[in-house]
Amino acid sequence: MKGICVLGATGSIGVSTLDVVARHTDLYNVIALTANINIDVLFEQCLAHSPEYVVVVNAEKAELFKQKIKNSAVSGIKVLSGAQSLEFVSTLDNVDSVMAAIVGAAGLLSSLAAAKAGKTVLLANKESLVMSGDLFMQAIRDSGAKLLPIDSEHNAIFQCMPAGYVAGNSVKQARRILLTASGGPFRETAVKDLHNVTVAQAVAHPKWDMGRKISVDSATMMNKGLELIEACLLFNMSPDDIQVVIHKQSIIHSMVDYVDGSVLAQMGNPDMRVPIAHAMAWPDRFESGVEPLNIFDVKQMDFAEPSLERFPCLRLAYQAIKMGGIMPTILNAANEIAVDEFINERIKFTDIPVIIEKCMSFFTAEDAGSLDIILKADKDAREQSYKIIKEIT
Repeated sequence: MKGICVLGATGSIGVSTLDVVARHTDLYNVIALTANINIDVLFEQCLAHSPEYVVVVNAEKAELFKQKIKNSAVSGIKVLSGAQSLEFVSTLDNVDSVMAAIVGAAGLLSSLAAAKAGKTVLLANKESLVMSGDLFMQAIRDSGAKLLPIDSEHNAIFQCMPAGYVAGNSVKQARRILLTASGGPFRETAVKDLHNVTVAQAVAHPKWDMGRKISVDSATMMNKGLELIEACLLFNMSPDDIQVVIHKQSIIHSMVDYVDGSVLAQMGNPDMRVPIAHAMAWPDRFESGVEPLNIFDVKQMDFAEPSLERFPCLRLAYQAIKMGGIMPTILNAANEIAVDEFINERIKFTDIPVIIEKCMSFFTAEDAGSLDIILKADKDAREQSYKIIKEIT
């Protein structure tokens, strides 16, 4: 039995993870679940999985949760609050694997704590790696932790690497990564019409069921930009050797092009339980609950190069990783602020890349050699983004 801690249990990745766990209760034991404010879903998860610990980051919600479980079958659960408690449960002795599924920069410290503690890190929080880059990868190497990617694209690339591959290593025979993208809801929308995009339209992803922030990132293709940065770190490749490919059917989840002319692709139905089950069972495999891909239902597969005019956020991500240092941190922080402002209908959809680019222009690519530097860059970029928003609205 392996003990698992699910960071971000009530989000889409957390829910899918617990669905997979429920199919393999002989292999996995839930030690800890965490959430920010969604205590109703968390309560149902506790009834189903009986964790030892629960973290509700919001202190007020944590008190409400304590009252909620008081006279229930799970009244013995230890309930903690505060962001620091996320690091505590990530490093518990009886936790073997940590599903890092907290969205955004909020997931950095707990993901990094799990890496430093030598856990098997199931990384769904791409922002942790984007922000901390080499620092995160060094923590994995120093502690002997295992790093397994959960994003469908990175998990697909991992599966297409040679047997025994370890994240962070380069493969000389792999000359190129083809990073697929659905293109989101606006891949065919006239560029002139993007100015009028509503929040409801932006979060209506055609293929994947995701939270609002990630759905907006997919609509701008910043999600793919963050994944590009993540892929450079996970697979030790230059951004020039990673090509983003729009594949609207979302059947091929990414490909690796080898020097002998072979291109290996991982295929499957668009369901996050596939990469989750792969990482949880690795190096073996087990059932995920996902319907098998019926190849005869795949009438055709289309591939296209993304337009950087339509998706300027992708251009900015390439720029950030090539500049290096703190620039990916700046990119991520500015994007989180801009997306939140858009979701709250305070800026236009097309303002998102404008804010990010203006914010990036304010900073230089200072070396990101310590956590303090990274956290300061994140804070400064958020403050600068708010200033820019005031100027343009």
